Amino acid sequence: MIGFLPRGGYAGRSLVLLERSALISRRGWLVFVSGFFEPVFYLIAMGQGLGSLVGTLPGPDGAPISYAAFIAPGLLAASAMNGAVFDSTFNVFFKLKYAKLYDAMLATPLGPVDIALGEIGWALIRGGLYALGFLSVMAGFGLLTSPWALLALPAALIVAFAFAAVGMAATSFMRSWQDFDLVTLAILPMFLFSTTFFPLSVYPPVLQTVVQCLPLYHAVELMRGLTTGAVHVGMLGNLAYFAVMIVLGVAVTSRRLDRLLLR
Repeated sequence: MIGFLPRGGYAGRSLVLLERSALISRRGWLVFVSGFFEPVFYLIAMGQGLGSLVGTLPGPDGAPISYAAFIAPGLLAASAMNGAVFDSTFNVFFKLKYAKLYDAMLATPLGPVDIALGEIGWALIRGGLYALGFLSVMAGFGLLTSPWALLALPAALIVAFAFAAVGMAATSFMRSWQDFDLVTLAILPMFLFSTTFFPLSVYPPVLQTVVQCLPLYHAVELMRGLTTGAVHVGMLGNLAYFAVMIVLGVAVTSRRLDRLLLR
């Protein structure tokens, strides 16, 4: 990965950006917290409301589980994704194009890799906090039935890291606010169809292959296996998927910032 990063782009000061983001967020904490409630509303409306009509569905190991227990891991994965993506796209674009914040930062000892890691790290923290809050709600509803659920939070951080890295890389190619329609176009269908609300088996074989290629599908599989205790070796493949996303996202973001701001 080091070979893909711009030379001299890392000064080991990315934590400074995390500190700055934390200070700024103290003034806008209400906006920061609001993103936590969306998956909770989905869980109450669909898990508790629609769930009484659906009954049970087969879990990852084939055993029947309630509809609320089926969709909650999907909403947990989506919570980590949304927190990371929206922070690493809209916020980063404003800082890059209008506030010219990164131009000022690069006049200091910070390098483009520091900026990339700092911003991605903050998006990761935001996604992780949403995931932690939603896990607490799941525990309150009695939807965490396995000790493996303790690993759901670290897994959510990996998911948030991957989406933040790719989100910031994509933002570096954005030209105007209208381009962010593409972000919504990617996120919303992925949220609806990545087995968040329905089992993979309801799709035709061709669509099953398409769904299995989506990153949120791998996040849902990871969370559903951990929260229900159906852990298997195939989940290492889900983790490998996100490792590739992280490496590509950080490398592309660093090189794009180097090209946009230093050349």
